[in-house]
Amino acid sequence: MRPLHPRTAASPTAAERVRSILASAHSMTVVSDGRLTEVRRLDGTGAMGHVHLHPPFEDADDRTAMRVPVKLELTDIAPTPVRDRVRARVTVTGLLAAPYSTEATKSTCMEFGQAVLEDARERTYVTLHALEATDLDPIATSEAGMLTHLLDDHAEVVPLLLRLVRPRPGSGMLRALPVAMDRYGVTLRLEYPHTHHDVRLPFKTPVTEIDQVGPQIHALLATARRCSHPGRLLT
Repeated sequence: MRPLHPRTAASPTAAERVRSILASAHSMTVVSDGRLTEVRRLDGTGAMGHVHLHPPFEDADDRTAMRVPVKLELTDIAPTPVRDRVRARVTVTGLLAAPYSTEATKSTCMEFGQAVLEDARERTYVTLHALEATDLDPIATSEAGMLTHLLDDHAEVVPLLLRLVRPRPGSGMLRALPVAMDRYGVTLRLEYPHTHHDVRLPFKTPVTEIDQVGPQIHALLATARRCSHPGRLLT
């Protein structure tokens, strides 16, 4: 389902989203040499922690050396129990100097080909230059914990945040849940009987340090309390 609004300055670029997914995903599928390998990292390093992306080799000997095509597939899944939890998919293609092995003790060097970000709206190609020129969102690796904490321990703030939604949610809304958070703001998913919509609530300023998230959330809530309409979470 398409969000209510297209990307604005208050939402991440495709390169920022790809960087966040690469940094935070704890599993991925590696397709190489005719084999599919499921990689899961539960030690906090992330699935990409042992893969190093680098530009195509320029040395003539390197260009003629054996190369093994490889594809990395990562899925961005909402940490909260919303409808349609798959937020995006990222596919990174490139070349390896040798067949991929989960037993490798050193970081696997991958000659970058291209990255593709796919979501419900569109497919976007992202270059290595764009990824390298983009700072990692300081919230990326903490987003899942923050959203589940917000929902499990502070569910009462969701009805407050609904007061900020424009246009106001329709009377047939079944429920609203936080579905994403990034340096630019919080996204709520409004669920109806046969459809759903995502709405972004931008922070006053983009977050540059993780300890700025709390004050930004409190600022949103303070604004919501000043709104006149009640806003309520239906279940």
